Amino acid sequence: MSKRVLGIYGSPRKGGNTDQLLDRALAGAQSAGAQIEAVYARQLKMTGCLECGGCDKTGKCVVDDDMQSVYPLMERADVIILASPIFFYALTSQAKAIVDRAQAMWAKRWLEKTPAERKRYDSGKGYLIAVGATRGKNLFEGIRLEAKYFFDALDMNFEGGLFFRGIDAHSEIQKTPDALDQAFELGKNAVLDF
Repeated sequence: MSKRVLGIYGSPRKGGNTDQLLDRALAGAQSAGAQIEAVYARQLKMTGCLECGGCDKTGKCVVDDDMQSVYPLMERADVIILASPIFFYALTSQAKAIVDRAQAMWAKRWLEKTPAERKRYDSGKGYLIAVGATRGKNLFEGIRLEAKYFFDALDMNFEGGLFFRGIDAHSEIQKTPDALDQAFELGKNAVLDF
């Protein structure tokens, strides 16, 4: 049975550097036989987590918005690739809303697994693609931690990813073709290394 790979497009800018990199990663996964699904955070009509506690007893979010269509995609994915440009050394607000709403999946994991079982990840692997305009030494520190704990909530092991500095203008990634090749290989290897 082929693996399911979900790409989460976190950029508010359609067709920009982040989108192009994730497109290539998903093409790589597809070349390895994976079934591909995609979520575009910029298209979702949703709120961030309301911290209402509605998921505490059931592991299901009670907020009725577009995030309800994203939960099943995340639950059935074997691999998730989250892609975001860096905004103030972190994820975009669109991507962060998805991450925050994963609280329901953390609650579900807490309810269904013992403390010992929570030490392992049974639902697959997560990757991050991040693009930043500046060249700051700590540019990716915050987003790496966000991704690690997002995938932890999804019961997935965070496998790292690709991180590109000094990329800003629309389609500037095209001037770094090896970046697109790296993205293709990341997607392909995410499936083949299962």
